[in-house]
Amino acid sequence: MLTVEDLWVDVGGKQVLKGVNFEIPDGRTHILFGKNGSGKTTLLLTLIGFSAYEVVQGRILFKGIDITRMPVNERVQLGMGVSFQRPPAVRGLLTRQMADICNRSGADYKELAERLNFTDFLDRELNVGFSGGEMKRSEMLQLMLQKPDFIMLDEPESGVDIENMHLIGKVASELLERHLNRTRKRSGLIITHTGYILDYLNADLGYVMIDGAIVCSGNPYQIFSTINEKGFEECANCTI
Repeated sequence: MLTVEDLWVDVGGKQVLKGVNFEIPDGRTHILFGKNGSGKTTLLLTLIGFSAYEVVQGRILFKGIDITRMPVNERVQLGMGVSFQRPPAVRGLLTRQMADICNRSGADYKELAERLNFTDFLDRELNVGFSGGEMKRSEMLQLMLQKPDFIMLDEPESGVDIENMHLIGKVASELLERHLNRTRKRSGLIITHTGYILDYLNADLGYVMIDGAIVCSGNPYQIFSTINEKGFEECANCTI
């Protein structure tokens, strides 16, 4: 589904990602751990194609297609979807209008909005005055309607209380378990520094990023346990 080869990325003239390599097979969910400022979000925004993130070396393959220089809209059309850590507030655009844009099948999404406890927010401007949990539910609604083949979630626990975390975790799990043709699961890359999302998902492989480089990979639950006990730096010194 996704292959990243020797990826070096600059942001504003500063080198942030340093030789990143990994591969996510079809139907697999991988978790990327790392402290704030380690380069995790830079990786995600590079994968989705934001122009401020300059690939100076390496390449990104999605479904076997080189998308390294491809614009965001074309990556989304190929089947990429993303939930941002801090999605923008957009004045003048109703959440319902954004949902309609994402709704690939044109289906009635009233029941889905009710499941997300989100019906009352559909006629409000997108993310304007939303709490952290409300923003995450908005993002989950959009992804459920978009139905991408590959899902990226950036810090899904960020700014979310326990009740919202339970709801968002269940929806994220459902997103990754279902596929348009129901013959296989979607693939996913989830970025986290708290690891709470692991309570809701079946993750296949974990990575640790330190200072823009992936320093180890292995069982995500063992990695998370090591991080909790000894901190991120321990992962640079051992093989899980």
